[in-house]
Amino acid sequence: MSERRTQMLEAAVRVIAQDGVRGLRVEKLAAEAGVSTALIYYHFKDRAGILRAALEHVNHRAQTYTSGVVPDDPREQVEQMLLGELQDTEHVRETSVAWGELRASAAFHEELRSTLLTATDAWNADVETLVRQANPDVDAAAAAERLTALVEGLSERWHSGSLTLERARELLSGAIERELG
Repeated sequence: MSERRTQMLEAAVRVIAQDGVRGLRVEKLAAEAGVSTALIYYHFKDRAGILRAALEHVNHRAQTYTSGVVPDDPREQVEQMLLGELQDTEHVRETSVAWGELRASAAFHEELRSTLLTATDAWNADVETLVRQANPDVDAAAAAERLTALVEGLSERWHSGSLTLERARELLSGAIERELG
């Protein structure tokens, strides 16, 4: 991916995290990225193209902080991957809020659904593989889906101030322990 395109996608994530999908205006995105609106349209064609590319970029960003150092134990890998989504850093918060905004907007923007489904399926598959390695006796697909959905819900509650980060992490750790047996 070109450096300029990455710059525009990073700006899109910031704008979406701050103003939501409805607040994403091409003019504001261009100003945030320090480029012309024509360049935005050149790279993404239209607003729907920006949203799809931003969703893919958010997913890629999340992978960078959930797949770092990998312990040998699959249980620890599951916990590290999922708890990686609940970190009090600007990068993680921004990524998580943008993901939540994009996910919620898919209810109204049908063109986001296939990209969202692909990203969600890949995340579930990664967690499912680790769950199966950690405990072959559980329904790994169901456990993975429950755990990833829980991460999203806990993240939304944390970001909205309904739950502390510490409590969110505690609840997630408990759920991982229960799911893995």
